[in-house]
Amino acid sequence: MAMTLLKLRGVCREYLSGGSMLSVLKDIDLTITPGEMIAIIGPSGSGKSTLMNIIGCLDRPSRGSYQVAGQETGNLEPDELAYLRREHFGFIFQRYHLIGSLTSLDNVEIPAIYAGVGKGSRRTRAALLLERLGMGDRLGHTPGQLSGGQQQRVSIARALMNGGDVILADEPSGALDRASGEEVMKILKELHQQGHTIILVTHDSQIAGNAERIIELSDGRIVADRRSGKEAEPPQRTSKSPAAGGLLRAHRDRFFEALRMALLAMASHRLRTLLTMLGIIIGIASVVSVVALGEGSQQQILKNISSMGTNTISIYPGKDYGDMRSGKVRTLTPGDAEALSRQPYVDAVTPVVTSSMTLRFRNISVSGQINGVGQHFFRVRGVEAAEGRFFDGAGVHSRAQEVVIDQNTRNSLFGSAENVLGEVILLGSVPCRVIGVSKKQEGSFGDSDNLSLWVPYTTVMGRMIGQYYLRTITVRVADGIPSAVAETAIIKLLTDRHGIKDFFTSNLDAVRQTIEKTTATMTMLISSIALISLIVGGIGVMNIMLVSVTERTQEIGVRMAVGARHSDIMQQFLIEAVLVCLIGGLLGVGLALGAGVAVSFSGSDFSMIYSTTAIVSAFLCSTVIGVLFGFLPARNAARLDPVVALARE
Repeated sequence: MAMTLLKLRGVCREYLSGGSMLSVLKDIDLTITPGEMIAIIGPSGSGKSTLMNIIGCLDRPSRGSYQVAGQETGNLEPDELAYLRREHFGFIFQRYHLIGSLTSLDNVEIPAIYAGVGKGSRRTRAALLLERLGMGDRLGHTPGQLSGGQQQRVSIARALMNGGDVILADEPSGALDRASGEEVMKILKELHQQGHTIILVTHDSQIAGNAERIIELSDGRIVADRRSGKEAEPPQRTSKSPAAGGLLRAHRDRFFEALRMALLAMASHRLRTLLTMLGIIIGIASVVSVVALGEGSQQQILKNISSMGTNTISIYPGKDYGDMRSGKVRTLTPGDAEALSRQPYVDAVTPVVTSSMTLRFRNISVSGQINGVGQHFFRVRGVEAAEGRFFDGAGVHSRAQEVVIDQNTRNSLFGSAENVLGEVILLGSVPCRVIGVSKKQEGSFGDSDNLSLWVPYTTVMGRMIGQYYLRTITVRVADGIPSAVAETAIIKLLTDRHGIKDFFTSNLDAVRQTIEKTTATMTMLISSIALISLIVGGIGVMNIMLVSVTERTQEIGVRMAVGARHSDIMQQFLIEAVLVCLIGGLLGVGLALGAGVAVSFSGSDFSMIYSTTAIVSAFLCSTVIGVLFGFLPARNAARLDPVVALARE
């Protein structure tokens, strides 16, 4: 007794149509043994194609039992059905169903990719199959470059790629001219002679006459199952399916196939892909640029603060800035500065007293600001010498008539003179010798056009303005001491000395921290707004991917028919979504970096400072958006019913 290959018992297939159940197949009992050549015939609507779809595991029966090589298919998962299609069946479709973006060789290879066959083995076999079918000179041609007969031969080669124990041919010559149709039938008979089980679905009795067994359907029932009288020739199976490679290689090959198809799909719709990326590009560019602008602004502001002194606390008379009575408070004295200098939390102290005076050198007179300071002022404020030196403690103690001038004063009084050290200028009526010229402090607060000069505070107080009190005291906090702790201690010390708190402090470190927090908050706020653009871009990606799934439904059906798993289909569309987002992210980062280059070439002192973390985060964000917004379209593609997908035009 011949071994049973396919067995159907009581198979029914019903569809819900217009609120009522439409029965397409009714109580089908059918047994098929290996090596048979069977023709299923019947008028249109008799259920031929539905029966073929159930036999090929593209569709499931509503009721009844269907077994493939003894395995019941009714309870199998989709991926298990895909395995059966991959290992047992080869499909030859009336409309060929070749993937238009792939070459003949690539189309034939697809079933072997999903079967895990190594690249070398599958390419060799695909080429041999095509050569055997007379397509050896068309390996690199796409379907659009082939005639109908040639496309059908490629379809046959694809059906044989994994061995094709059972070849299911749905109207294999229906779309061909007579000569091409006869050639296809000749090939099918040769395959039958080689041991393949051939199942033809046709309405043409002449084509059915080539089969050994003819099954006739009418109104969803088998009305005849007869032998045609042809003698079955002994099978001579010469074509073997290639052996599958390792599991890791199989996963790798399927991944690269999905990647290649994603790239082909993106390349074939370049404009649409670019427009889809636009939201991602704008979002990523905005996030990276905003972070760079925020960091650049913060550094610029902190640089300006640093030019006023590092980790310093200034002490002023009065209750606060703008106190109308501060001019009458005269309790800040050099004694306070001396007391502060002895504290362990203090690195350096400088008294400050100021006055505006007329400066004269020979016949040149200008107005400038005289700053009476201590010898530590230049260290506290971070002032550096461009020429000469600064005065020292001895000069302060002796009320030396020495002056350090800034660049503006040098230019105003001495013009282009090469050496100004040792020159004597009049500060009001007091002659002072120039001992140093300070470097220009870039980005310092205040009007950079002012003329500033520094003289020992004892000289200003004793020789020029005759006052005993100070305008301010500036303290540089010792390293390792928190600025807030030092400020609290200063307030306590001076309050104890004065008996009342008649002064206020200005902590530049607190200003620094406030600016850092404000800048960080603004950066976060604007970045959040930019993230909205990313989300909008992600929604655009999802919409386009949904369109792509709809456009490529038939391709999905073909891939499922030749054995693609749900994970293979999902992987292909997820990769495409992620690629769109990653490339968009790359372009967005490039756009942001380009903006930074433009700013640097604009001649401005300001520069954008890019964060590696922000750039890496942008790419991670792109990937996450691709996965999140690509998941739904990918899942929809993977859940498509193969038979429904194949029927979609």
